[in-house]
Amino acid sequence: MVNDTLMPSIGPSDSAALSAFAERLADAAAEITLRHFRADMTVDNKEKTGFDPVTIADRGAEDAIRALIEATYPDHGIEGEERPPKPAEGPFTWILDPIDGTRSFICGVPTWGTLIALLYEGRPVIGVIDQPYLKERYVGSPLGTTLNGNAIRTRACTGLSDAVMSTVDPDLFQDGERAVFDTLKTRSKLIRYSLDCYAYAILSAGHFDLILETGMKPYDIMALVPVIRGAGGMVTDWSGNEPGPDGRLVALGDPGMAAEVLPLLTV
Repeated sequence: MVNDTLMPSIGPSDSAALSAFAERLADAAAEITLRHFRADMTVDNKEKTGFDPVTIADRGAEDAIRALIEATYPDHGIEGEERPPKPAEGPFTWILDPIDGTRSFICGVPTWGTLIALLYEGRPVIGVIDQPYLKERYVGSPLGTTLNGNAIRTRACTGLSDAVMSTVDPDLFQDGERAVFDTLKTRSKLIRYSLDCYAYAILSAGHFDLILETGMKPYDIMALVPVIRGAGGMVTDWSGNEPGPDGRLVALGDPGMAAEVLPLLTV
């Protein structure tokens, strides 16, 4: 099992400086997203089958973030949901999801957020979950996790029977995955749905205990990792390893729950 409390060190001064820069990126994105939230706009569909929405706010926010990174750290790589990747010329790469939860965004529901992650040698060291409409910004780094500048921690949980659980949509769990989800849902005290990245913010602040997801992409995941770990929580794939390309993710506010939860995540 991965040592979930271990994050690669970039030093306190670098952590502080790069976290402050990540907040500048969130400010730049917020100028775009708030201009379009709950306003009339065209919604495009990225899929030939199904519905995967994208808007001028998604693209504009990513463009604003990219411009600031390229002007300030031209050697840093950039990988975002809406634009082609820019290869890194060193150990740092930014992973961007300008609007995580575009479906919520176009419905006027403020559970979407801007996700910004900085990878050092391939591992996330800084993460931002920004919900500008609610004026809530969660920043995680090796220095810890803050909400609007104030330190936050996850909460203790005695086990599944006392846990508040969340997932975006139970229909995303396919075949054996659905049986796993149903088991956790049955054993948990309460479950909430369709909160997008905001569920992870709530977990880091000590209000949720367990989040289970599948089908996630790197830009959905990487910013969440430093936020949750910096607050004292645990986030891994379903096997207890670093989150990877299979897109399966489990987040625990209390790492002590892993002994009960991880053995149930068998497909």
